[in-house]
Amino acid sequence: MQTVFQDAASARAGAWLGVSLRAIAENYDLVAALGAGAECAAVVKADAYGLGADRVASVLAARGVGTFFVAHLDEGIALRATLPEVRIFVLHGFMPGCEGSMQAHGLIPVLNDLEQIQSWQRFCRERGCAFPAALQFDTGMSRFGLSNQDLQERSVFEGLNLQLVMSHLACADTPDNPANAMQRKHFVEMAACFPGVPRSLAASSGIFLGPDYHFELIRPGAALYGIAPFEGSRALKPVVSLDARIVQIRTVQAGDRVGYGLGWTATKPTRIATLGLGYADGFFRAQAGQGAVWYGQTRLPVIGRVSMDSISVDLTDAPAGLKAGDVLSVLGPAQDVDALARSAGTIGYEVLTALGSRFHRDYVSDD
Repeated sequence: MQTVFQDAASARAGAWLGVSLRAIAENYDLVAALGAGAECAAVVKADAYGLGADRVASVLAARGVGTFFVAHLDEGIALRATLPEVRIFVLHGFMPGCEGSMQAHGLIPVLNDLEQIQSWQRFCRERGCAFPAALQFDTGMSRFGLSNQDLQERSVFEGLNLQLVMSHLACADTPDNPANAMQRKHFVEMAACFPGVPRSLAASSGIFLGPDYHFELIRPGAALYGIAPFEGSRALKPVVSLDARIVQIRTVQAGDRVGYGLGWTATKPTRIATLGLGYADGFFRAQAGQGAVWYGQTRLPVIGRVSMDSISVDLTDAPAGLKAGDVLSVLGPAQDVDALARSAGTIGYEVLTALGSRFHRDYVSDD
């Protein structure tokens, strides 16, 4: 996405984050087609993976999405203010005493243990109404959800207005892992205790495992934002671009050292650019000596430590005419989110959700 100065705020920015709303919509269409026959919800937790839940969810709702997932109650409250009519599931359920806030905003708790179920049942009895809820099963991940033993407490579940039963795959990003089939088997067995209730097992990676994992509802998250679950799922469109301006260019001499700890030493006269982004903006310290930015198809390695507000890059292979104010690409055609993540030894999820608030953001509906 090319940087264009649209207004004074854009013109004075040191870096620009571009978000293609069209690409998000097209990624939704792709995964919805893969899960044809199941309802395709959308996961917009963590502020839509750092990209802005209000903007992203509004585009998806206009696309016909009627069900959304968030992690926390406050995320659900914020989303309800944007989308008054859709179903919103809250994956963590609620903290003790917060049942009233859940109901007041029309949110559906995902109940993860017997205590949450009992609290919700008690709240519903006091209000004289069976408000909707969902159940999560622990099928092998040992994170959230009810165990097989919990399901033996049949009286606890009586009267629940269940909209969904769900679980989460631990190894869906490795399609050949036998844990996937094991978890699916457990899920089917546990869901059989609640006949007729819609089922959901597949998040982004699980959708690509095929129809056996889709059941009645799929819930893509990362795939919407262009993160490929695994090799072979590269049809997803890139959603974000990140461009940063050069703040300063200097030439150092052989033996000069750069950055905190003086950890990089020049072996020859070297032009160095300083860019105004750092770990406060989600450019991780682990990128030191590993990561790069780009000028077109020319890779410019990060040298020295990553600071809170700046990085240094080696301009040896860049055109001699580069100057302060010129723009280099951090995320774009030469380096997508997954590639930047690999150079930091992490995953695209972490890169997206760590993007800071200091970038000038451009939401683009048409590329």
